[in-house]
Amino acid sequence: MTAATAPTATGETRLPPAPPARQAAGRRWPLARHSLTLARRNLTKTLRNPGELADAVILPVVFLVLFVYLFGGAVAGSTQAYLQYLFPGILVLTTVLTGQVATGLSIVQDMKKGVFDRFRSMPVPRASLLLGSVLADAVRYVIALVVLFAVGYALGFRVETGLVPALAACGLAIVLGFSLSWLTVLVAVLLRNEIMVSTIGFLLPFPLVFGTGMAAPVETMPGWLQAWAEVNPVSRAIDAVQGLLLGGPVAGPATATLLASGIFLAVFGTAAVVAYRRVV
Repeated sequence: MTAATAPTATGETRLPPAPPARQAAGRRWPLARHSLTLARRNLTKTLRNPGELADAVILPVVFLVLFVYLFGGAVAGSTQAYLQYLFPGILVLTTVLTGQVATGLSIVQDMKKGVFDRFRSMPVPRASLLLGSVLADAVRYVIALVVLFAVGYALGFRVETGLVPALAACGLAIVLGFSLSWLTVLVAVLLRNEIMVSTIGFLLPFPLVFGTGMAAPVETMPGWLQAWAEVNPVSRAIDAVQGLLLGGPVAGPATATLLASGIFLAVFGTAAVVAYRRVV
């Protein structure tokens, strides 16, 4: 069924205005709509420049192979046993550490090139400009995790629980990475310098990632490091992922991880949006 047309005074034919329901749908959830559109734009940039994805994909694999074959025999007695122990921690490292820098660099480049200035002249919520970049990173996390599992299985790692718990482990790691990425967003908005964002964005998560039992049992660490590992939210994430992949307690560590992720998102996300509104 075709829409009726009406001639104008100049003889042109115009379509009638969109129905009210369609107009209302176009105005609904502007933050979500614009954020998803900008996320698609960032993913298109990544496809045209695959180097932006290389760090997030290659670095976790390098850590996995390096740790397994250098420390596997000393820590666990065999590389196979150490691979089973190490893999959950590397999975969390993939989203917490390796994907953060790309977020900050993308935002800094867009700010310097005037992309955000052009968006300011449009009816686009300010927060969607930042949220779009972070959502695009969530897709990059998925790609990195797929590659990590492929390499892990090639080396001999095996999930001991099932497909659904393994997917839940990936989802939990992505949620934590998504919330922590707002810290890098905040740094990018405040500094607006590619070199400083690259350095700081890579180093900031290090105490969170390596102050855990990821590479070695917490009991073997000095007392002060054990104390930090006990309160470190990434430690709880690794415990939860380990339980989901290999079996063990899940409810407590997963709840603690989700709670910490909510706090990170509320604090760093709000600070990043406020800082962005002040500097642009």
